[in-house]
Amino acid sequence: MHITVFCSAADLDERYTAPAREFAELIGKGGHTLVWGGSESGLMKVMADGVQEHGGRLVGVSVEFLAAKARKNADEMVIAKDLGERKAQLLARGDAIVVLVGGTGTLDEATEILELKKHGLHDKPVVLLNAAGFYDGLLQQFRRMEAEGFLPRPLADLVFFAEDGAAAMAYLEESAAPRQA
Repeated sequence: MHITVFCSAADLDERYTAPAREFAELIGKGGHTLVWGGSESGLMKVMADGVQEHGGRLVGVSVEFLAAKARKNADEMVIAKDLGERKAQLLARGDAIVVLVGGTGTLDEATEILELKKHGLHDKPVVLLNAAGFYDGLLQQFRRMEAEGFLPRPLADLVFFAEDGAAAMAYLEESAAPRQA
């Protein structure tokens, strides 16, 4: 399975890096491919290192203005023209989407992926890995959106909130159709 992961390029606390390392190990040991933003810093580096250390493949999608920070030893590295093209490539290359903790860029990516899914423009499983309760507020907001009629599909059809990497992987393995070779 090709698993697209959106996450921060910032250096973060262990409460966020430990779940990322756990999930990266599961990707690698499962023989899966990490499709990610291609950065060699922060949580993106933690993910890439963990996947490679455990035998998985890396497909990076960086962007022109960040190309100098792209990982040199990825199995494949694509350099997109801009952030919009990058998001489209990350979605297209993955069988499933997992959102780890991150800032405004990660939130932008997550909401666009969910908006596209809401409109039926993709039907890939989407997981928010809620490390240390990071997305509790967002979950509360999504539940309010659902309760007040802002979502045309049930929230459970749009996104799964996982408390750890094992729950995220179990959901993906149950939900995602493998990529055709």
